[in-house]
Amino acid sequence: MRNTPINFDIVSQKIKESKLPSVGKASIREIKKLVDQIEKATGEKYVRMEMGIPGLPPAAVGVKAQVEALERGIAAIYPDIQGLPELKSEISLFVKNFLDVDVLPDSCIPTVGSMQGGFAAFMTVNRMHSHREGTLFLDPGFPVHKQQIRIMGQECRTFDLYDYRGSKLRDKLEEMLGDGKVSSILYSNPNNPSWICFTDEELQIIGEMATKYDLVVIEDLAYFAMDFRKDYSQPGIAPFQPTVAKYCDNYIMLISSSKAFSYAGERIGMMVISNKLFNTEAPDLKRFYASANLGHALVFGALYALSSGTSHSAQYALTAILKAANSGEFNFVEQVREYGEKAHIMKKLFTDNGFKIVYDTDVDKPIADGFYFTYSYPGFTGEELLAEMIYYGISAISLAITGSTRNEGIRACVSLVHRDQFPALEERLRRFHEDHPYQEK
Repeated sequence: MRNTPINFDIVSQKIKESKLPSVGKASIREIKKLVDQIEKATGEKYVRMEMGIPGLPPAAVGVKAQVEALERGIAAIYPDIQGLPELKSEISLFVKNFLDVDVLPDSCIPTVGSMQGGFAAFMTVNRMHSHREGTLFLDPGFPVHKQQIRIMGQECRTFDLYDYRGSKLRDKLEEMLGDGKVSSILYSNPNNPSWICFTDEELQIIGEMATKYDLVVIEDLAYFAMDFRKDYSQPGIAPFQPTVAKYCDNYIMLISSSKAFSYAGERIGMMVISNKLFNTEAPDLKRFYASANLGHALVFGALYALSSGTSHSAQYALTAILKAANSGEFNFVEQVREYGEKAHIMKKLFTDNGFKIVYDTDVDKPIADGFYFTYSYPGFTGEELLAEMIYYGISAISLAITGSTRNEGIRACVSLVHRDQFPALEERLRRFHEDHPYQEK
């Protein structure tokens, strides 16, 4: 029996009972279940960094509006599939205020979280051309997006963006798109898990290549305005959240309410479709949908089949949140700045104890402090490191399941780590470093 911060025998037994082929390659939800069981068996609290979920209270203005809607009896009434008219107008205004992009309210659709928006986007844009295969993922990325592709029987391609920053991105995209088989490109910005933030040069390259090859860019803005190196918090005032919409006309933006507004539990997000794309006619869509019109197929085909609309009361919540943000009454960026402050402290705790930051630069600048960071430890693969750190009361996920080529890395999420846990985290990292010494090169 080894002397580890969490009882070695109990952890080993729970790992065995989990029947996971490899703890290091386990999915986010599998890690969560395993750590839940270890905490229950040992009574020890882990430093939980596996789940990318909010750790802050929900936006109060949304809660108030949702409660009022429920008290009016809205729960008994089906919502319109395309969304509340007032919500669509507020989404359109929000996009103008915080991205400086013009979209009509008709092109703004509430979804059951941005996850559903992504699924619906794959179901439609990847079926616009019968001779094409699927999506190019600019990795690392959110593993469930690839799961969505797989369960629909679609194809995907991928490469690790970190190797092709700046002007190098153009040649790599030419290589990946040149055969004309790709229907869409998906990436997150800021990136989950690396916290890479695209430069304007890179977004312009992506937009130009999307136009050249007539494909759709699906831009995942789950961490909207959370590159805290710049202040994106003032409606209608530059700087604005960077977006590929500045550089092409064929895009879908997925904007989450989960992180920026801490409204994850009500599963409501926004799908914003360019006006041009929303009205595009693609005859091959009629293989699956009643209409060749992309907007109609997406809303009345894909979204209708998936959920028959988005939670009615949550739409009132989101309307109130956006209205307050658009008017300047609610500074949602200031509310979530805590994530960046915690990341700055936590990264230093890791590096002071022998760990390395894996994705550490944005082209030529230090990576931002935000919702996620990535780390490694000399002598370990990411899979081995995750499996070992479970014994030290620290949970996260391996970069191996994100499409990263950095097989030595781990993704850490700061949201559920409370500041009063920092001493425990520091002590456990110190113990790990003492138990696994290495010679500095």
